Amino acid sequence: MNNLHQSIMKTLKGLIVLLMASIVIIVCLQVFSRFVLQSSSSFTEELARFLLIWIGLFGAAYGYQENAHLGLDILTNKFTGAAKNIVVVISHVVVLVFAGGVMIIGGISLVLLTLEPVQISAAMGLKMAYVYAAIPLSGGLIMYFGIRKIIELLTNNHAAVDGTLAEEK
Repeated sequence: MNNLHQSIMKTLKGLIVLLMASIVIIVCLQVFSRFVLQSSSSFTEELARFLLIWIGLFGAAYGYQENAHLGLDILTNKFTGAAKNIVVVISHVVVLVFAGGVMIIGGISLVLLTLEPVQISAAMGLKMAYVYAAIPLSGGLIMYFGIRKIIELLTNNHAAVDGTLAEEK
């Protein structure tokens, strides 16, 4: 299971790095074409927008796994021991419900809605379903990470919120 998780994390990290490098190159090309060539390229602006969507969604999944996401720990800091772990598990369950309901079910509905009839992007002629596919894919990753976090918390194999088990404090 750890090898699969490491492979997923390595692939996700590589994808995010590739998307970030791509957006930097695309935006530089856009700036060059606009200010040096005096001719704005429409596809670079649209591609940068699509890349930003994918970076944001996959970055959110990566950040959730790495505990780098924005979170309020006001409630969890009021508890200690098993109570803290229960509150943290509940917060992960809420994330699971959101990722499953909104990102996966809603995202798949959005992808299917833009497949038939086909919705095409204006400048690139790309099917918008490909752009929107990032929503259920990142939702699936978030659900995977959330389930893994819950299992680790319930089996006391991993940290609650801040890197240590609540029982150790």
